[in-house]
Amino acid sequence: MNGWSNNGLWLAFAAGAALTAGTVSLGRLFTRRHSLKSSPGPSYQLELLNSLYSNSPIAFAVIDRQGRFIDINRDPSDMVGYTKEEMTGKPFATMLDRESHEITRQMFHRTLNGEKCSQEIKIVHKLGHSMDLNIHTSPLVRRNKPIGILVFIEDISDRKRSLERIRYMAYYDDMTGLPNRRFFTNRLEEKLKAAKGNGASIAVCYLDVDHFKLVNASFGRDFGDMLLLQIAERLSRSLTEPGDLARMEGDEFAACFDLLQLDEGVNARLDEMMSVLEEPFELNGVPVYITVSIGVAVSDNDADADTLLKRADTALHRVKENGKNDYMLHVGDMDHIALHKLTIQHEMRTALQNQQFILHYQPQYDLASGQIVGMEALIRWNHPEKGLIPPGEFIPAAEESGIIVPLGDWVIEEACRQNKAWQDAGMPKIPVSVNLSMRQFSQRNLTDKVSDILQQSGLNAKYLELEITESMTMDVERATQCLKELTDLGVTISIDDFGTGYSSFHYLKNLPIARLKIDRSFVRDIQQDPNDAAIVAAIIAMAHNLQLQVIAEGVETVNQVHFLRSHRCDEMQGYFGSPPLSSEGVLELLQEKLNRPALSAFH
Repeated sequence: MNGWSNNGLWLAFAAGAALTAGTVSLGRLFTRRHSLKSSPGPSYQLELLNSLYSNSPIAFAVIDRQGRFIDINRDPSDMVGYTKEEMTGKPFATMLDRESHEITRQMFHRTLNGEKCSQEIKIVHKLGHSMDLNIHTSPLVRRNKPIGILVFIEDISDRKRSLERIRYMAYYDDMTGLPNRRFFTNRLEEKLKAAKGNGASIAVCYLDVDHFKLVNASFGRDFGDMLLLQIAERLSRSLTEPGDLARMEGDEFAACFDLLQLDEGVNARLDEMMSVLEEPFELNGVPVYITVSIGVAVSDNDADADTLLKRADTALHRVKENGKNDYMLHVGDMDHIALHKLTIQHEMRTALQNQQFILHYQPQYDLASGQIVGMEALIRWNHPEKGLIPPGEFIPAAEESGIIVPLGDWVIEEACRQNKAWQDAGMPKIPVSVNLSMRQFSQRNLTDKVSDILQQSGLNAKYLELEITESMTMDVERATQCLKELTDLGVTISIDDFGTGYSSFHYLKNLPIARLKIDRSFVRDIQQDPNDAAIVAAIIAMAHNLQLQVIAEGVETVNQVHFLRSHRCDEMQGYFGSPPLSSEGVLELLQEKLNRPALSAFH
């Protein structure tokens, strides 16, 4: 061993262990030995050092001045794959990963000059894979001359992998592999700091997949996850750096990019992001087309990451309110609007508890006879300070917050109670129609709720009509089951706003629907717009061929009435017949209709 005596080597190991591994110092060790009355002679020292060498929980090796292994205190094959014989005389450098060569060379150089050093390095296992080691080095000195290096070795590969996994879980989305909200927020802060230094701006996008819940409902969550993976892959193509795209939660993604000038740069990048999603995605062999809504915020001098994300999210919500499948840049008044919406949502919860909501009813007329054949229940908010608030000002906020479900339940309860009260007062027995929201229709216990309400009110089920929209029927299997359960109760089903949504002969043919309501947007211009006139005439003819009743809403003029009657439309609703009325107003109207001919209003 290059002239080293065994005794000197053992002492070197012990000294290194005492100095580097934090064991009892050699001086204290020998002091204690000499204090023992029955201590044996020099053999005790050899036995002690031998025990320390053989049983140390830490692996350590001796390296000569040329960087070659001289000895190691345990079989190294379980750690690095090499036997002790293979390692003896082997240059330490040949085991190093390339990135650890220089830092280890410097470390050994400093150790030979008298320093004790610590460093994490990478070596290559005999089988070829990389390993992480934590090494501590101490100079091995004999007669005041450094004759080698004592290296204490700790395998930290498992610990590093665990830390990397923890870090990954903390900063990355487990399903898509994209950065998560925490990573993205930190990265955005860094980009904002850099942008302030070079005069650039940062655009932040908040992206949401339109109707994603419908994909989950139609194909299942596994296919929904598959769709998100494909969306993540496509969006990554449109961004230059991997960290610029993140999955925030669910079907929401965020992206950011630099803008050197605020001209058409934002629009061009957003058009590119939307275009990569235009091609259909394949799920279970079925091509699926999706659209997305994007809200955008551009940095200013004071905005931090959280503020920009909130602004982009606010703009996203505005896009979704305006019909989805678009993008919108955040402007100053949106924050005020968002605060107003939160205020409304809070006030609505209080209003529901304090019974501030009321129902108005708009009569529906038979076009042939002029008789009142039904009433549509329309909710109003009787605000204690603002007065009567129309539904257009609070229903969107109710939908978004989920308040629409208890609010919708109350509307059905009140409409059934009121209709039974009219009937008990001797008024004609006519149905009352109530609009269902998407959230209500998605409830698994909807049929049970409706059944309980009918039983409690005492209203015969045939006098309740529930109006759904076309988009609620996209999940055909779910819609068919739900509507069949409702019609089995005796409830009538109609399609509201027909022609403005997911129009399909499939659901008209297969679902238990009794009538269609032609949307007011078509009725309004039937006298001026030949296209609207053709659409209305076609809807009426198609519905009759399918044995469905047709009612036109938004009727306001006698000319519209004449057109609808000439095309054999069954019923109408609108200001020409009557505006929405309070329950007292409906009672007066019904009493008046009992006392005079009905046809006079339609001639």
